[in-house]
Amino acid sequence: MAVPATSRVIRTFEDRADALSHFFQRAGEAPRLIAYDDAVGLPLDQALAALEWTAQLGILLPDDVVHGARLDPDSAAVVVERKDDEGQHVYVYFGPRMDAPPADPYESTLLYDQPGVRAYIFVDRGHAIAHFLRATHGRGAALSLLSRRAPELRHIRRWTEALFAEPAVSRSTQLLAGWYATSGAGFLFIPSDSDDPFAYCEVTIEG
Repeated sequence: MAVPATSRVIRTFEDRADALSHFFQRAGEAPRLIAYDDAVGLPLDQALAALEWTAQLGILLPDDVVHGARLDPDSAAVVVERKDDEGQHVYVYFGPRMDAPPADPYESTLLYDQPGVRAYIFVDRGHAIAHFLRATHGRGAALSLLSRRAPELRHIRRWTEALFAEPAVSRSTQLLAGWYATSGAGFLFIPSDSDDPFAYCEVTIEG
């Protein structure tokens, strides 16, 4: 995916409240993802690989809207919003079969069950998110919270690629919160060590 010339600004904060205050001020009304466990965060360094293989397999689509995502070294799970064949908005959970409970989740339809992934369709966002948290226990997960809409997958991929176009030197890649818009994105990272500061990185189109 081609990324135009970008500029980036990195700020550090010793205080968690100051870091979050700056994040929300910069985010404005932009769609955002927030870590379910703010002591663990979401390992963003694994996001590019996950986005690549799910796109190659046709699991995730560019127009998908991300309501929840979980990443770890061996697997990934996600809840996306998309339109079905009749033009209705539905919520689709994709996750590894090992994460799925024995019984089908409440108010869902099994989309497919393959060796590497199981998918369910939900009409209600709450049911989809509830199943996502039940299946993943929230470990390494982020949810779309405190915003009027969830971020589009195309923007998450575009700006994550731009972020990692430069190496993350001496900085954690555990995402506490991120906002994503057409013109840019902002990422707030949890410190790797208790003595390290919170790091906020914003990537935007130049000009």
